[in-house]
Parts: sequence; C-alpha cells; structure tokens
Amino acid sequence: MSGQTNERAFETYVEDILIARGGWQSGSNAEWDKERALFPAQVFSFLQETQSKLWAEMQTLHGAGLEALLLTTLVKELDTKGSLHVLRHGFKFYGKTFRLAYFKPAHGANYEMLEQFKKNRLTVTRQVPCHPGDNRTLDMVLAVNGLPVATIELKNPGTGQNWRHAVRQYKEDRDPRAPLFEFKKRALVHFAADPDEVYMATRLAGVKTSFLPFNRGSHPGQIMCGEGNPQHESGYRTGYFWEDVLQFTSFMDILGSFLFLEKKEDKRDDGRGGQRLVTHETIVFPRFHQLDAVRKLVATARTEGPGQNYLIQHSAGSGKTNSISWLSHRLASLHDANDAKVFDCVVVITDRQVLDRQLQDAIYQIEHAQGVVKAIDQDAKQLAVALIDGTKIVITTLQKFPFVLRGLLYAAGAEKQEEATTEQRAEAVKWEAEIAKRRYAVIVDEAHSSQTGETARELKAILGVAAKGENDEDLPDWEDRLNQIMQSRGQQPNLSFFAFTATPKGKTLELFGRKGANGLPEAFHLYSMRQAIEEGFILDVVKNYTTYATYYRLVKAIEDDPDLPKKKAARALAKFMSLHPHNVEQKTEVMVEHFRLKVMGHLGGRAKAMVVTSSRLHAVRYMQAFERYIEENKISDVRPLVAFSGMVKDPDSGLEYTEPGMNKDCVTGESISEKRLPERFASPDYQVLLVANKYQTGFDQPLLCAMYVDKRLDGVQAVQTLSRLNRKIPGKDNPFVLDFVNDAADIYRAFKPYYDATSLQEASDPQKLETLKHELDAAQIYFWSEVEAFAKVFYKPLARQSAQDHAGMHLHLQPAVDRFNAMQDDTKRKEFHEKLKGYVNLYSFMSQIMPWCDPALEMLYSFGRFLLPHLPLDRDAERVRIGDEVGLQYYRLERIYSGEIDLREGDPEWVKSPTDVGTGKAKEEKAPLSEIIKVLNERFGTNFTDEDRFFFEQIREKATHNDQVVKLKRANPFDKFQLGLRQLIENLMVERMADNDKIVTRYMDDKEFGDAAFAVLAKAIYESIPSEE
Repeated sequence: MSGQTNERAFETYVEDILIARGGWQSGSNAEWDKERALFPAQVFSFLQETQSKLWAEMQTLHGAGLEALLLTTLVKELDTKGSLHVLRHGFKFYGKTFRLAYFKPAHGANYEMLEQFKKNRLTVTRQVPCHPGDNRTLDMVLAVNGLPVATIELKNPGTGQNWRHAVRQYKEDRDPRAPLFEFKKRALVHFAADPDEVYMATRLAGVKTSFLPFNRGSHPGQIMCGEGNPQHESGYRTGYFWEDVLQFTSFMDILGSFLFLEKKEDKRDDGRGGQRLVTHETIVFPRFHQLDAVRKLVATARTEGPGQNYLIQHSAGSGKTNSISWLSHRLASLHDANDAKVFDCVVVITDRQVLDRQLQDAIYQIEHAQGVVKAIDQDAKQLAVALIDGTKIVITTLQKFPFVLRGLLYAAGAEKQEEATTEQRAEAVKWEAEIAKRRYAVIVDEAHSSQTGETARELKAILGVAAKGENDEDLPDWEDRLNQIMQSRGQQPNLSFFAFTATPKGKTLELFGRKGANGLPEAFHLYSMRQAIEEGFILDVVKNYTTYATYYRLVKAIEDDPDLPKKKAARALAKFMSLHPHNVEQKTEVMVEHFRLKVMGHLGGRAKAMVVTSSRLHAVRYMQAFERYIEENKISDVRPLVAFSGMVKDPDSGLEYTEPGMNKDCVTGESISEKRLPERFASPDYQVLLVANKYQTGFDQPLLCAMYVDKRLDGVQAVQTLSRLNRKIPGKDNPFVLDFVNDAADIYRAFKPYYDATSLQEASDPQKLETLKHELDAAQIYFWSEVEAFAKVFYKPLARQSAQDHAGMHLHLQPAVDRFNAMQDDTKRKEFHEKLKGYVNLYSFMSQIMPWCDPALEMLYSFGRFLLPHLPLDRDAERVRIGDEVGLQYYRLERIYSGEIDLREGDPEWVKSPTDVGTGKAKEEKAPLSEIIKVLNERFGTNFTDEDRFFFEQIREKATHNDQVVKLKRANPFDKFQLGLRQLIENLMVERMADNDKIVTRYMDDKEFGDAAFAVLAKAIYESIPSEE
C-alpha cells in the first residue's frame, strides 16, 4: 500500500501540523510509564523550570528520594481528586503546593502568570502502549507537562477504515480500567477521527461508550446546515480540529475554562416501593458549536464593548445550559484590548433552577472561588442587594425586576414603601444611580416575545444608564419621568443582551438579531434543529406522525329553531361535539390501546405518554374517561395523571375539580400536590399525563415516547409542545404522535421555519404606529387633552405618587369609555378596539428598536393600555349554550395520514414581525340553528355514507390525473371549467358504475343530488390540479 494513503500518512500529517503550527512538542515512548500512565521525566522537568525555588527546597529536604516521593504523591492525588483538579489547582506535597499547569490570565497585566503560561509543555506521542499487561498501542496521546489529557485513534479511508472503526476500537479493544483510560484519573477525552469527521467520548465503558460528534456542520454560517464538515483549505475536512482546536492557546483554554465534572442526582426505584438517590458523574467537554459560539461571542463583545445585542439560535439538544454557564463565566472576567473590564456584572434571566447549581459547580471547579454566583430565589430585595454588592454573576427571573426599586428601599431599612424616611429614600436613590452606572451582560435563556413587554422594559429601566435621563430643572416633573420611560425602552449603552432561543419569532429576530447580507436581522450564531437531529442529539418528533379526522353528524333535537349568532353558535356546537362523551370515549380507547400495543413496551417497559387537551374541562373529562375505560376493561398496567391550573367547574354536573383532587396517589391514597406531580409521573407507578396548558414547554421527561394531541397547535406552540418528545436517551427510538386535530401540512408549516436558520420575511415599519395613531385620533373616542391629563398623573416620579393617583387616572379614562359605549355601529366599535389593541402591542415592540422617541406615541400607548380593559368587546353578551337542543346522530374517527413529515423537503420558510394590525372583524349574522348544524355537517363531509364518500374520492383522484381535465383546468377560470367538466365526470361515473351502481344511478337520475355532488366534486378537482407544470 502506498505510504501516501495508509494510516501512518495521516498520523504523520497530524503530528507535523501540531508541532509546526500548534505549539506542541514531540513526545517519546522512552519516557512513558504505562503502569502509572504518566511521562515522569516531563513532570519533573516542568516543576524544576517553573517552580525552581520550591523544587530546590524539597530537594534539600528529601535528597535523591525526591522524585520517587513526588511521583507516588502525584499518582495518589490523581487517583483521588482527578487529573482535571490537579491540572487546575496543583497537588499537595509535604505541606506545599506544586502546580502542574499554568493557564492564561484574563488580562495582560499579570506578566508573571503570562510567562508561566508560555512554559507549559504540550507533547504529542505516537503509538503509545496503553495497557500494562500487553503491547497494544494507541495512535496518539496528548499530554500537558507529562500528564496525559487526551487520546486519539486515527483512521484513513484509504485503508478502508473511518472514524467508526476508531470508535469500535475504543469500545472493544480498550480496557476502561487501564490507568490511562480510567475515568477522571488520567486522559479526560478520547477522540476518534478520520480526514472527514471527529467524534469524542469522555468516559470509556466498553460497548456502552457514548461518542458524540465534534464537527462544524456541513455548511457553517449558511441557512441549511446539517451533520458533517465542509471542505477545508488543508485538504482534510477535519483540518479545523488539528489547526485550530488543538492549537496551544486554544487547547489550554479548553482545559482551563471549559471542561468540568458534572454531577447529576437521579431518583431510582429501590425495589421496595421507595426511591434512592443515584449520583452520576460526567466529564463535560464542549461540543464544537458550543465552543465556537462562546468564543465568537466573547471575542466580539471584547471588541464592541457593552450596548450590543446577540441572538443565539441553538436548537433543543444543543446544550444551552452548558453554553450559558461557559458564556457567563467568560463574560464576568472579560477584559478589552486595553485590559479594562468590559462588564461589571452578568445577569442571567432564566426559569431553570438547574442553571444556578451548575454554574456554581463549574466556576468553583475552575476558580475554587465561592460567592461568584448568586441565585435570586427569594424576592426583589435579594436581587436589589446582589446588584448593590458587586456580585459577578446574578441568576434571576425577569419578573423580579419591576420590584427592585421597592427592594432598594427595603435594603435601606424601610419596612413599607410608603413609610420610608427621607434618608432611606435618598439611600435607595443613590444605590439606584450606582446600579445604572455599571455595565451589564444580560443573558436571556429562552428569549421570546415576552421580552417586548413592560417587564423587560423594567429591567432596562433599572440597569440602563440612558433610562435615567438628564436632570433638567426647567421641565415639569412628569415630563422628566415620561422621557426616562421612553429612554428605557430602547437600546441601553451599558447593557448587552445575549439571547438564546431555539425558536426565534419575528419580534425576537428584530430585537436581538444583527443585519445580514440581505439587510434583515439574523442570528449571530446558529445550531439548527436539522443538525441536532442529524447528529443524533435529539429525536425527530415528526418521523412517526399519524393524523385522524373526526366525522360526525349533529341533529336538532327540539321543535323550536331559535335564531343565534352564527359564529358563536358554530363555536358552541364544535365545543359540544369535542366534549361529547362519545367523542371523548372513542379517542380515549384509541389512545389507551395504541399506548399498550405500540408504546409501553419501549425502554424496557418504562415508556410514558402525554395527552394534550384543548382546555381544562377537556382534561377533566379525559381523566374521567381514562379511569372509566381502564376500570371497565380491567387494565392494570396503565395509570393516568392529570395536570391543569386552578379549579374547574363542570357545567353539566356542577361539580368542581382541582388537579390534586383528581390525582390520588396509587401507593399512599393521598392527593398528589402540583409540586410533586413531575416526580410521581417520573416513577414506574404512572404512564400517561393528561395536560391542559401545562407542561407543554420546559418540561423535561426523557421517558416520553408518545404524544396524543387533541388541541389546535400553531407555529412556535406546535414546535415547543411536540418537542417534549425529542429528548434522546439510550434505547429510545423516534417517538409516536397521534394527532386528532391538526393535519400533517399544518405541522410541517409550524416546524419548517425553525428546522434551519430562521429568517425574517420583512422588517417592521415604524410608520405604521403613526398611521394607527392618526386613525385612532380621527375616531374621536378620546380627546388629546384627556390623554395628556392621564399622562401627567401616570408619569409622576415614584417619590411623588400617592394613593389618589389611581382615581385620577380613571377620571381621565371615563369620558373615552362613555363615548365608546355610546357608539351604535358595532362594526366601528370593534374596529376601534382592534386598532387600539394593535397599536398597544406594536408600540410595546417597536419602541425597543426605533432610533427615536416620540412623547405623543408613548403617552397614547400608556393611555391605550389602561383604556382597553374598560372597553367592552362585545355589546351582545349573550352566551350560546348548546345542550338538549342538539343530539349526536353519527360519529366516526378515521386515520387520515400515517408516516413521516419530512422537514428536509421544500424551500426555507420565514417568520413574520407585526405587519397588519387593527383590522376589524366581520359583523356576525344570525341563522337558524338547523342551518348552522347543516353547515357544520357539510364541512365535516358527512352528508354521504362511507361507501359513497370513498367512491367520490376515487372519482376525484381519477379526474385529477386525467390529461383532458388537467388541460381544461389550466386553460379556464372555474366557471368555464365547470361547464366543460360535467360531461367528463359523467363519463368517469359510467366507467366506474360497477364500483357503486347505486350512487351512479342516483347521480344520473336525481338532478338535485347530482347538482350538489357535482358542485363539491368540481371544486375539489379544480383545487387539486396545479396551475402550471
């Protein structure tokens, strides 16, 4: 075999690159101690060069026996504390600490530490014996000052092998108990690589070893990026790894600031009805996109300084918690080119408690420092104190910021805000000014449109320097406050936002995105859903998707035929149908039997499912139906739990239900509290969780293998809900989804914008605010003098506010309320209401990205926000209730589609920012109840029997693929198409007479029936044929 294509050739290239460009040195097997898995001579050489005074002191004390004693002590320290700890913090030897590595300081002023950092010796050694009992060798060992930290198995496709063979070699031919491979004690990471891809593992466990990709993605920086690597100028697609990642400074940075030991506690069944805590340890090595994102964010923030926005679109399964931990730590110690600190404080906005513990653990491992992170788990006073005392990293929720000013008063000693003394108020004002002078990096976990609301503005108002405004004594005090609030809405020069999300909406892109090549905002960094699925970090939740359609016929069960508002009655009828016992029971049977037949055997019998219902009442009815079906069919292996908020009153029975009241513990018989529900559902005692607007976001239960959807899902909500299934664990296959409401096309449209890089269709136009204001002013529901009078009360500084202000604001709202109520034209009333609501929502968003402030727009926003709740939306308060007037005559549940929703197909789709707002709704007409039922039944296609409906489907399908029909459609509008189609349909009917003689005869003989059937068929055929080839 040619020396250019064998494995050695690739190995030689890697070694040459590391030595020539990476700052590494060549190691020697002669210095390798395979019993101890160390290079002792390199250890001693490093200690002598970097800590010569301490070495001399110890040599005087121990003489010729020093090296043997040192080696014995070092091995013990490595075996007890682990190599990562020893690398970062050294090891104790006779009361003194020897450092085994030096890491680059955060700023350049520490010259002595910089010089020590340069003395680290990184060595690459080839064909290293790796098992004490035999002569098997490893392709490469990477060591830092004599301590092995990484191993590499290389494969060259020229020999018919690739990275998969390297993985197999680690799994089958490497003993995890060997000193070099023992978890935590020597090598921290193991790489399996070929010229195209790199994979890594941090714990060898034989055939159970899990290797993760360390690849850039097929098309980094482009809209569509999947697994793999792009071409590299070196000729090897993995060139980035050898030339960049393993470069001296980069590799030491990973060892010093990224790697950490993660400890997770899991509750396991102890076999005696109880649970035991099991601690699982993992060495976390950053995946490529995490390393790349953190480094690019840090480098850009170092150059740009505070006052910038960054959007990070990282899919579920990307490891956002770790990315945020690393970014927080780096930003907290970030210095610019002049060695000045960039940020005084990092504020992490999140609802995830795990982030607090993980950040504290990771930072302690890196710095051995405590108190760097403060989690705000109590109240706003705790947050206020953290902002005062100079805490480096603060973890809190967004909801605490509106109460910080009150918290400052409490911190100054005031028990109640209204009882604060002059001195206490002065102290709070001083602290408020000090807080605003500092520079903040605000990291937003799961950024979404709530960032456009008043709570987000409060955060900017507290932390933002521009929000404090100028102190101009000539301006009335309310105008000062008005200007401050306007300033607080926009970009703050001392605040940088780092917003993480998997599903950015249009608003999120405009708030945090950066202008791309097309002039529209886009994410700063991307790790797409496509890449996460292809790399195996999450499951494809739409791979096994089944949709059902419900066919039913309602009949009027009373003689009277009352006139009712048409849309209200249609909604009421649809609700009547969805809650009808037969509907609930039929779907319950499908769910339970599908779960038992297809799902529950997965994961060794531990698989679970979620049922997503459309309302709290639906959740109650489904819980009752599940319990009834399980009891009647004597099913012992399925137990449900239900989750909904508050209390639900069943209008039929008058009974009231709560979540704890419906969930009785099958072990203790006691009610299961809302707090304990996730824990009990995780146990083997329960298999199905029925939810109503709960646990559809942020709920992490990896045993979920199926979801039954009985609720309309759109856009981001569909993605977030179905993503409860995507968590990957060993043995879990692509999950099942049975959807009774949405069709496959709806789900495709919901997921598609977030499968690759999310793009904005068009930017928002601030001029729409001015247009809306002009139209609202012209309606003369409010007078501008009333808006200004309201503003003078609303924008009073906090120190001058009083209990009477609330009544004063209402006084100025009432004239507008009275004029609105006096309007006789319902269409105009609704139009005004919609426009005002649209204006308020649009201003809340646009005011954060507009490059100017307009007091009139701001005042109308606050006036409108408080006016809206006082404007009755519907003069006709009549509630349509359907009960005994309607009966169910016919019901059938039919599977419509089953298979994969392939998100790889089709062009990328966009998300939209607010465009048309304030459009009025059509006036609702009245119709007899019987007509409404007829329309609803026609809509669900149940005027024909199953046999008839299938026959018409066959005719439609045949006509759609008939060349003559296709040409007719493409040459004519619909009315002309109908004229030419009738004879063709009759011909098709006659051809298929044997299939359904009865329906063909009726079609030909019964003109009324024929006309009705033809109208439906003609429209269906016309819409089924594409306009062009």
